[in-house]
Amino acid sequence: MIVLLDNGHGGLIAGEYQTPGKRSPVWEDGSQLFEGEFNRAIVSGIVQQLTRETIPYVVITPEYRDVTLETRVKRANRYFGDEPCFFLSIHANAGGGRGFEVFTSPGDTLSDPIATIVGEEYQQVFPERPLRTDYRDGDLDKERRFYVLTRTRMPAVLTENFFMDNEEECRTILMSEEGRQRIVDYHVNAIRRVRDELF
Repeated sequence: MIVLLDNGHGGLIAGEYQTPGKRSPVWEDGSQLFEGEFNRAIVSGIVQQLTRETIPYVVITPEYRDVTLETRVKRANRYFGDEPCFFLSIHANAGGGRGFEVFTSPGDTLSDPIATIVGEEYQQVFPERPLRTDYRDGDLDKERRFYVLTRTRMPAVLTENFFMDNEEECRTILMSEEGRQRIVDYHVNAIRRVRDELF
């Protein structure tokens, strides 16, 4: 099984953020989260743990510039059919809220059991934080027609990890070393279970 890792949005190049928007407010202490930097930090942490455990992976977007959604999907789809694989896109949320969400494309697909495992592992690591769910179709994931979920040929999930416009979550989880490590941990725990239980 190969994990295809996608860090959403652009990163920082020479101190300049590559994606318009996609950032927290500037907090009173002058700090600010850039989502693309956070996404890359989480993927980097996942990569370190997968490397130690010899779980195969590919980082679909190693660049710091903002790679188009079409390019992300084309890169991922090159791996379809060669080896069993799934696509995992990492994000931080915004829009006023708390907690964690995991998304799949609409309908009953092979992505659904992967998303369920991700949600369960999130609850194990963050039992004190909300898991934002939609059980109308019988499972915990939310369904949206996001480009990277509908155009990828393999199972695909997208995680929205806490809210960068919620000051408490942003500063204590998204911007803290401990918080980021816990986020890495539940993704890696989920990847391990997906390998063992579904592949």
